[in-house]
Formats: sequence, structure tokens, C-alpha cells
Amino acid sequence: MSSAPSTSLQDIISHAKEYGFVFPSSEIYDGLQAVYDYGQNGVELKNSLKSVWWKAMTQLHDNIVGIDASIFMHPLTWKASGHVDGFNDPMIDNKDSKKRYRADQLLEGKAEEYANAGQQEKASALLAEMGRLLGAEDLAGVRELIIAEGIVCPISKTSNWTDVRQFNLMFSTQVGSVAEDASLIYLRPETAQGIFVNFLNVQKSGRMKVPFGIAQIGKAFRNEIVARQFTFRMREFEQMEMQFFVRPGTEMDWYASWKEQRLKFHKAIGLPAESLQYHDHEKLAHYANAAVDIEYKFPFGFREIEGIHSRTDFDLKNHQELSKKKQQYFDPEINQNYIPYVVETSVGADRLFLAVFCNAFTKESDGEKERVYLKLHPALAPVKAAVLPLVKKDGLAEKAQEIVKSLKSSFRTVYDDNAAIGKRYTRQDLIGTPYCIAVDYQTMEDDTVTIRHRDTTEQERVPVSLLKEKIGYEVSLERILESI
Repeated sequence: MSSAPSTSLQDIISHAKEYGFVFPSSEIYDGLQAVYDYGQNGVELKNSLKSVWWKAMTQLHDNIVGIDASIFMHPLTWKASGHVDGFNDPMIDNKDSKKRYRADQLLEGKAEEYANAGQQEKASALLAEMGRLLGAEDLAGVRELIIAEGIVCPISKTSNWTDVRQFNLMFSTQVGSVAEDASLIYLRPETAQGIFVNFLNVQKSGRMKVPFGIAQIGKAFRNEIVARQFTFRMREFEQMEMQFFVRPGTEMDWYASWKEQRLKFHKAIGLPAESLQYHDHEKLAHYANAAVDIEYKFPFGFREIEGIHSRTDFDLKNHQELSKKKQQYFDPEINQNYIPYVVETSVGADRLFLAVFCNAFTKESDGEKERVYLKLHPALAPVKAAVLPLVKKDGLAEKAQEIVKSLKSSFRTVYDDNAAIGKRYTRQDLIGTPYCIAVDYQTMEDDTVTIRHRDTTEQERVPVSLLKEKIGYEVSLERILESI
């Protein structure tokens, strides 16, 4: 079979909903923009991605441990981190369409147009100028640049723009039993600060020596004004972050090392090298002295799935100043106290899910018949094996259920006897099940079954006694971990 035309984002969204991966949140009430629920297959895939990331961090590295910090934190945490004063997006409205846009994304889109037209120098110059204006907080200059570049609203096709304004992205709420006594607190906009405020707790209780890392998976919340592109940009999302504490002066070596290690991880879970690239930041965040994104080629272009940042000592130093509690580490090797520098790796679990799903979605055609399947790494597939009796009679169904029972404690196995076996194969292909086990009349004679392989549709005869070992080996997360 030859590959069919390229996949659109709408293909992905439709498939995700139809086959139980992602649903619009509270859809019976017409949904809530930029909020999604993971269905029965989506949650399995997402949990597998979180599990392999967690193991890659905490199991493969002797000097990385994990925590699970609260979503609610003392409000001064966000003052120290810079989020209260500086966690803003520059927004601009088109007066004719009444639509709101992120000013930086309009300019990045124009730069992408230049790059696609082979005008790389022009693209770089535009991004550099945008970075300079935003860094200087020259919002009037940003508006002038948008107009000078001839950027128009995609809906009204006019450049009738308002001034650029900053919007803080944090959700606020109140804590306290009586409204008058309630204190303003925030839903965390990132998971990193939960790690920083626990730096000394982990270091002392675990007797950790620099360099060491703290990993965390957790929900974060951002009031995105312009949320789009399915699960790529959501208001409630999940981060997989690791903060690596190092001796000042060594951070750039560790930055280079983690940059390389994280790209290797994405390749190990099945994302192809040609669909991945590094993108160095033109404009650095206030806390960083180096930053790079690992980008994946989505149907809507290359976009960030992970950021690697050298955060210096910004966070711990600010928490020390505001809390009046020392955030220092005594390094016995150099007999010195210091605030460690930090190298951060931060992956969006939802973005990684979307990248893996887009990459797996496969359409093939032989000119007459089209085949659609999810080419997921066997260790990530929601269902690892499906057991299908050829017919329901003559003891085949009972034998198939017996096989399911023998396998399901080792890996997720399902039973399906509904419709012709060809339709059942297709049903499993559509959710990415790597192995279908057919139970037929020969099974009743010699206790062998046919394994059908999802990607090739090839079949092989295997004794029932070898199924657990054979399939178990292929679907184990070890297959991914050993290649990192």
C-alpha cells in the first residue's frame, strides 16, 4: 500500500473523538473552549507517556527523584517567581472583526511566511526586532511593527488594530471559609515553583548531592486568551517537568547534555528525527541565560513540545529574598555555600500526546481500498492485545476468554467476538492495538493461535504458552527505556 495524502488537524480531531481518545469537555452543554477530556483510550495513551517519562527521569538516573506538590501555593510564591508582575501576553484586537490575537504570534506567523518563501534573513530580522521590542516593553512599537509588516486580521482582512495591551494569564480564586476573610490565591500557572520551594526539603531528607534533579508531573492552569489547535494550547493542561540543580558555572554543560538527552527520548517513543528540530529562543525569559525548544512537525507546522532552559539561580534567589529563608547548598567538594543554578526540562504532556497521536495516524491506499490505523509504539498503545474467536460456538469463545484471563494481569488485553473477524481487525487498528490473537479450530487441536501484526498485517502461528512472554516483551516500557 502507498501512503495517502497528508493528514489535516481536522482528521486528527475527528479520529480522536470517534475512537475514544479525546472529547470536548462538557459537550452536552456545547463544551468549554480550550478544555478537553481524555476518553477511555486517550487516558491509557497519556498515562503510558507519563509513565515512560517518569521512569526515564527517576528510574534511569540515580540522582533524580520525584515529588507531587500542591496546586494551591502561598500567593507570595508567584510574586517571587515573577508571575504576578510579569506573566502576561501581549494582546491586540482587530476593530472590524472584534477578534483578539496574541501580538507575538501574529509576528511569528509573518516570520514563518518569510522562512517558507526562502527569506530566512528577513524572518530572523523580524523575530529579533520583535524580541527587542517585547524585551523593552515597547507595546506601541509592537503595534507599529505589525502594521509595517502589513499583517491583517485573517477574518476582516483589515489592519484596523487597537493598541497592544498586556493580559495576566493566571487564574485567581479565594481561599477561606468566610468571604470577607478570604485570601486571594492562584491556580498554579506552572509546576516548577512547587519544586523550587521544596528544594531544601528534598535535598536534606534525601541527602542529595549537587548535581541532582527533582521531577514532577502535574496540572497547571493558564487563562489563554487565544487558545487553539486542539490539545496543543489549553487552559488546563499537564506538565512533566524536571529541575536539575547544578554548581554555578557548570550550567551550560548540563544544558547541552539535557538538550541532547531529551531529543533522544522523543525519538525513543517513536517520533521520527525528520519531524523534530531544535529552535533557539530569540527572546529569553527573565529567568533564563539560555533556552531552546524541541519542536515537532504538527499538521499546522513545527511547534514546541518541550523546552530546555538554563534558569540560573533566579527562582531560588528570589524565594530566599522574599521568604527570608536561606536556599543555599553546602558543597563539600569545594567547601562552599551557594545557591545552585538550575537547568529545566519541561514537556507538555498534552502536546506530547498530540504529537504522538499525529505521528501515529496513518492512512494507506492501494488505489482501491484505504486503510487507517494508529502506528503507535506497542508499549504506548491503549490496548496491547485483542483476543478474537473466529466464531462464538464450539468452545472457541470460552478458549479465547481463557487466554484473555491468562494475559490481562501482564498487559491490557481485550476480548471481542462481535462481527466478522476482518471488521474486528479494523476496529483494533483504529485504536492502535499492535497484536490481534485469533482463536480458531486449530487452536482446539494443538493449542496454537494466530498473531496478526498491526503495521504489516502479517500473521504468525504461536503456541498459547508463549503468548505472555512474546507479546509481553514487545509491549513493555523497557523497550523504550533501553533505547534512551
